[in-house]
Amino acid sequence: MKILIFGKGYIANRCKESWGDEAVISEKKVFSVEDALAEIQYHAPDVVFNAAGVTGKPNVDWCEDHPRESMLGNTLMPIALAEACQREGKYLLHLGSGCIYYGDSLHADKAWRESDFGNPSATYSRHKWAADLALSTLPNVGIARIRMPIDSIPSPRNLIDKLAMYPKIIDVENSVTIVDDMIEVLYQLLSKKASGVFHVVNPGYMKHRQLIDLYKTYVDPEHTNEWITEDELVTVGLATKKRSNNFLHSERLQQIGITIRPIDVALEDTMKKYAEHKKAGVVSVEILTC
Repeated sequence: MKILIFGKGYIANRCKESWGDEAVISEKKVFSVEDALAEIQYHAPDVVFNAAGVTGKPNVDWCEDHPRESMLGNTLMPIALAEACQREGKYLLHLGSGCIYYGDSLHADKAWRESDFGNPSATYSRHKWAADLALSTLPNVGIARIRMPIDSIPSPRNLIDKLAMYPKIIDVENSVTIVDDMIEVLYQLLSKKASGVFHVVNPGYMKHRQLIDLYKTYVDPEHTNEWITEDELVTVGLATKKRSNNFLHSERLQQIGITIRPIDVALEDTMKKYAEHKKAGVVSVEILTC
């Protein structure tokens, strides 16, 4: 299987590292359907994976002040790429975000299903949801929504590194995505050319305090931080808007026979590997792009 990857960032490079010679990362930025068509025709892939997007730095609050750039990278680019794939008859797997959901769903377990409509607030989330709305109407397109990636390899995009660097942290419970598991699931989705929306999260939920406790156990016993409330995150100026906190259910992955490790097992295993990589000086490569 030949996979053409769009995007040169954190997720794109981690996938390329794992998929090896089966994958190639496009060197071109896509601004139009014609740009995407030229790349697809040049590489002649079996499938296309879109990992490109705009989150901004230091975090997604950047998108609040740069709505046009966010719209171009998170909404219009995926739509242009999808149209090119439709014309060429190529399967497209688009990397979406579970941050389109805020709070609890109306289901008894409070978890959002793939078929539930989003209720985004932040600019970044609204633009990601807009792309989902458009792409989910097309045949031969898959959308893989992830949440708060946790990786065994240190990276500025890794939730472990993010929380470890913050002096003040909110202790909220969320669905999360272990990157090593995500890479395998994405590969299976590409292999199956699975259409529709998929929540690529590890079963179960995680509190920030659980992650920090494991960090202290395996990485830095001297680590300290202050715990604050979600409201304080905004009032003290650490965020422009409240973050998306939610639970996601992966009904559709189960339906096509894809399983993921439960978070309580995967998180500890990941932290152990993270400690080994950090000690060895291993760092994930990231090339910023939209």
